Amino acid sequence: MRFWLSLNFEPVDQLLDHARDAEAFGFEGVVLPDHVVIKVGERTPHPKGYPLQPNELFLDSLCAFSAMAAVTTRLRFLNYVYVVPLRDPFSLAKQAGTVSVLSAGRFVLGTGTGWLREEFETLGQDWASRGRRLDEILAILRDFWDNGYAEYHGQHYDFPRSGMFPVPPARVPIWVGGHSMAAARRAARFDGYMPMTPLDEPTIEQFRTIDHLRGDLGLSGPFERMVIPPSGKIDRARVRELEDLGMTSMLVLPWRQSDPSISYSTKRGSAERFASDVIARS
Repeated sequence: MRFWLSLNFEPVDQLLDHARDAEAFGFEGVVLPDHVVIKVGERTPHPKGYPLQPNELFLDSLCAFSAMAAVTTRLRFLNYVYVVPLRDPFSLAKQAGTVSVLSAGRFVLGTGTGWLREEFETLGQDWASRGRRLDEILAILRDFWDNGYAEYHGQHYDFPRSGMFPVPPARVPIWVGGHSMAAARRAARFDGYMPMTPLDEPTIEQFRTIDHLRGDLGLSGPFERMVIPPSGKIDRARVRELEDLGMTSMLVLPWRQSDPSISYSTKRGSAERFASDVIARS
């Protein structure tokens, strides 16, 4: 099992210290969320009930990862998740590819279609076509990142053979996040799946579908299976149960997210205890 430390909504002046700590404690990597702009007032509720607020700290994760990469050597970086259809494929290919270059290949692009309709409307992006555009954008990213050249003729993007350099030093893994069978089917074509719910029966069924689809497609390479920890204490026995179910990565939330009353030293202690009690024994 690989353990990823969630840094959702952490104060800006603590991020680099968190990154250094995560590397020292043995975490595989750190995770940041993504939103560009959140409408004040009535808006679409979060699908899992999270009380999202317009003033929450959503740094641009790609910029933040570049800064954290500069103060670490092994730590990896993952979006959970980056709302790809809010962006154009060219800017995203350039920015995410640059993070991979600056981090020496330690970046994982965690992708999703997005759920906040008003955010799409504010940015002038079509809501209804976001899934189809995500598919086209991911194909374009893969093409550019393969050897620096891409050409695409699709429903939403159409351009001649073009170059974009530098090329990432290694294949940038693409993981797909979501909580639906459609997300699972999309994930099967890429490198990992990040469910948005703990491991319940619908999520297990989504992983089964991924296995069947990858078999049909002849895909047998490594595939990451992220799990959100279930309620209750996480110990070695629970980790072993999840490994037996095929899970390979775990999102770790050692303290209450978005709680300004928790001091940095308390959060550091919580992460260190998790590392000592779970990571070191795994």
